Amino acid sequence: MLGEYRIEGRRAAEISASVERAVGAGKLAPGELLPPMRELAVELGVNPNTVAAAYRTLRERGVIETAGRRGSRVRHRPASTPRELIHVEAPEGVRDVSAGNPDPLLLPPLGEALAAAAARAAQAPALYGAPAVDTELERFARAAFDADGVPGGPLAVTSGALDAIERVLAVHLRPGDAVAVEDPGWGSLLDLVPALGLRPVPLPVDDDGPLPEAADRVLRQGARAVVVTGRAQNPTGAVVGEARARELRAVLSGHPQALLIEDDHGHGIVDLPLNTLTGCTGHWVVVRSVAKAYGPDLRLAVLTGDAVTVDRVRGRQRLGPGWVSHILQDAVVHLWRSGAVDAARVAGAYGRRRDPLVRALRERGIAAHGRSGMNVWLPVPDETAAVARLLHAGWAVAPGARFRLASPPAVRLTVSGLTVDETETVADALASATRPSAAGRYD
Repeated sequence: MLGEYRIEGRRAAEISASVERAVGAGKLAPGELLPPMRELAVELGVNPNTVAAAYRTLRERGVIETAGRRGSRVRHRPASTPRELIHVEAPEGVRDVSAGNPDPLLLPPLGEALAAAAARAAQAPALYGAPAVDTELERFARAAFDADGVPGGPLAVTSGALDAIERVLAVHLRPGDAVAVEDPGWGSLLDLVPALGLRPVPLPVDDDGPLPEAADRVLRQGARAVVVTGRAQNPTGAVVGEARARELRAVLSGHPQALLIEDDHGHGIVDLPLNTLTGCTGHWVVVRSVAKAYGPDLRLAVLTGDAVTVDRVRGRQRLGPGWVSHILQDAVVHLWRSGAVDAARVAGAYGRRRDPLVRALRERGIAAHGRSGMNVWLPVPDETAAVARLLHAGWAVAPGARFRLASPPAVRLTVSGLTVDETETVADALASATRPSAAGRYD
């Protein structure tokens, strides 16, 4: 137990910090068993309640997990070791199709929008006491939500989608609460939930989004919140269609106390409609980031939701960063007003790279997935072997472990940097690398 590492500290904060530092430095490995609380209390010369408080803090931070009499262990994926570390370095000469970035050639130039916003700020600078949400941005965002059938509600502006989701979860849930997350799903969200002291519960998905029966089951088992991606689901490209949306709304109607979070990060890069699930629960939000359509460094997302939730988010935001820069908000309004991004054109560009590749892989017996967005998901029998073979063949893909909780092994490929002419070449490489190795016999 713990090997050569010795936990230190006299106070709960010192003990928890000692464990967290060791986990972050790799001195305590995932799955490693921590000492029983009374045993550690004797060793440190402190009250057992002090150790219990330290362990509780570590659980809330997503560093350890406790399984009754089996004791407390370092989590398999501690919050201090983000999933972004699960990646493949692409050496010289290897094409990197793992990053999940949009095609820079499909992003609009920002110079004119930022210059115009700066000029307006020079004439009428935003000062303390100004409204947190720019009036024009609210008008444009509200019109877009209305067009997609999202119920009316107040708006808030955050520094990206993950910031929005974190704030919504924080104002409704307490450490230990269960959150249903798509599996496979967005790696950053799978890190965020345990980092908040919450418990992620895998919600299986197929090409049409979350499975209704599974959603009903996890909600019956006590999940307090559900996070759903309506289109361009990362990593599978799933899209919630009309039929699946009806089924999921029926499930949610049976659990009106649940918090629903819809992440519509595909807005602006997908030409398929959003079939919103809102209106079935008392607390809900829809989050739209501009990162995929306008650039990852444009850190802005808008959210709308029920009045209580948005009011809480805004209230907590006032006590932290206060607001998202009005210069940034004004620049986004300029981009929206000028039609800087043609969603149909962008969606078509990604579709011309993604759809032929999915078809080519299926023709080769590979059950690839990718109905929308910029990613293709490939189930594989052996994730490590597939990644290694593809690297040897000249392609760096993302290991599926970055996006999985309980779902089977897979790899993710981002089509942003591919051309249509490369479809057959890429499909051949993927098919060759993802097939099981032939078993050998040695006498």
